[in-house]
Amino acid sequence: MPETATAPTVATTAPVPGLAGRASRTGASPVREILALTARPEVISFAGGLPAPELFDTAGIADAFGRVLADRPQQALQYSTTEGDPALRGIVAERATGRGLATGADDVLITTGSQQGLTLLTTALLEPGDTVVVEDPCYLAALQIFSFAGARVVPVPCDDDGLIPEALDEIVARERPKLLYTVPTFQNPTGRTLPAERRAAIGAVAARRGMWIVEDDPYGELRFEGEAVPWLATFPGAEDRTALLGSFSKILAPGLRLGWLRAPAELRRACVIAKQAADLHTSTVDQAATAYYLAHADLAGHLERVTGAYRDRRDALLAGLAEALPAGSRWNRPTGGMFVWAQLPAGYDATELLPSVAEHDVAYVPGAPFFAGQADPGAMRLSFVTHSPEEIQEGLRRLGAALR
Repeated sequence: MPETATAPTVATTAPVPGLAGRASRTGASPVREILALTARPEVISFAGGLPAPELFDTAGIADAFGRVLADRPQQALQYSTTEGDPALRGIVAERATGRGLATGADDVLITTGSQQGLTLLTTALLEPGDTVVVEDPCYLAALQIFSFAGARVVPVPCDDDGLIPEALDEIVARERPKLLYTVPTFQNPTGRTLPAERRAAIGAVAARRGMWIVEDDPYGELRFEGEAVPWLATFPGAEDRTALLGSFSKILAPGLRLGWLRAPAELRRACVIAKQAADLHTSTVDQAATAYYLAHADLAGHLERVTGAYRDRRDALLAGLAEALPAGSRWNRPTGGMFVWAQLPAGYDATELLPSVAEHDVAYVPGAPFFAGQADPGAMRLSFVTHSPEEIQEGLRRLGAALR
């Protein structure tokens, strides 16, 4: 008789190990989830801080890529050093020096967006359980990064001018944090700018108490009016303990994913090693094209066009908020950047209201996720840069109808 095949015995399958604790405790960005929900073209969204795409200098950027690929394609398409393109580092250093912070090319590390810069600093400075102090409310992605690092985040009270130095001093004395994270100019989410005297006071606190400062400045060149306030890194006490982050996303295009980090030598070197482990280096061709653009294009003229358009859009938003929001609401008037911070009166919850608002084809970001401490349920962040003044007016009409 022919032999019959017997089915192989299947062993019991063991489950794979679970995710790391950091992946379980850190949630997705509510802003990104809202953007996904409101991606329909008919939606007028005040939610995302998306630069206006029609204002990108596409011709100038295309020319920069074409020149680089024509003149030195082998170099532009090859691996590069972790620290970044020497020409781009030199231009960043020159521009920083021109803004009052003496900087050499060797002081600069090019990053894949300033977001990576913050991740590298966190990797270099924080152990699980270390304490970080932040503005309240705070840039949401920073809270995500600190959560992944296992840091303990302690909020510092703010008022309409931003972080309160006296409160910071008291909290730092009690909590002994390793670093302060701050966006002092046109802050995300509030649009506030920290006055010079408060920056000086914060530098003094950092020096007296022994603390690093991470100063994030993605919006500083988007000023519509008033005088520029010096970087926190320029004030006495802060110079030797401040890591400064900058970005090309808001002044050129976010798709380039280029940022930079300026830090004291030992910390910068640690960030270089962390970057080697993360991605070896930032895109060589993007760096080369950006360096060419900055050296040859009219960046000042481009920024003047962008900030002029954003000023008009801010004004359109501010002009219509009184009619769109319930009586008793309040909001600020930023002098630059991308955001207005509004607060609905007691009894309103911006998070609960958002689904019904979205049914009217308009959206905003609820403010609650930005708080590390007690959240204000009525707070909302409104970005004014993505849409034209006419679209903003229509969006506010829809928002008013939804809230009524």
